[in-house]
Amino acid sequence: MLILNDVHTSYGPIEVLKGISLEVKEGEIVTIIGANGAGKTTTLMSICGVNKVKKGGIHFLGSDISNVPAHDIVNRGISQVPEGRRIFPRMTVKENLEMGAFMRRDTKNFDDDFEKAYALFPILRERQNQMGGTLSGGEQQMLAIARALMGRPKLLLLDEPSLGLAPLFVAKIFEVIKELNKAGTTILLVEQNARMALQTAHRGYVMELGKIILENSAKELLNDPKVASAYLGG
Repeated sequence: MLILNDVHTSYGPIEVLKGISLEVKEGEIVTIIGANGAGKTTTLMSICGVNKVKKGGIHFLGSDISNVPAHDIVNRGISQVPEGRRIFPRMTVKENLEMGAFMRRDTKNFDDDFEKAYALFPILRERQNQMGGTLSGGEQQMLAIARALMGRPKLLLLDEPSLGLAPLFVAKIFEVIKELNKAGTTILLVEQNARMALQTAHRGYVMELGKIILENSAKELLNDPKVASAYLGG
């Protein structure tokens, strides 16, 4: 479904991605783990067209999207839940969800999609007329995920979905990730909670200083002594 081949991305003169290659197959949950500054978020931003690829290629469903504008990439079926949630604080929950469907041309299924979002996160139904900025951190993360789903993505990019959340919300978010995948959504997950990510994903990549240094099944990475020592707390 998604293939990155020798991708290089820079911020000005600073090269952040130094030739990364990875693959996400349809129906998978794939995770990228690594320390702060490894290039995980830049990878997602490159996929969704925010950061331009300097060298190499990104292919999605057989088409080269390396230099495609971000809004067109959304239309092709990729939605991102950004780090820090970035909901619209002065819009209501329902208006935030409507913004998630802004690029869609079909409007006849909106009601069904609202119902799916509310079934996934019942608290959002209760809060649908409340301003997004008044929600708790966990509720905002739920809203950010639901907003992305309103675009009906084929591939969902999740950037640090557990960041700053209480353990109860973290457990709920990862339950939802599994549920979405079982329902047919392919997921690329960037997550600092490496243990939780590897327990959820099918396969994983380890990034370090802009390069992929290790790839394997999630189970094998969980049992790898080097990964355990560096990312799982020993």
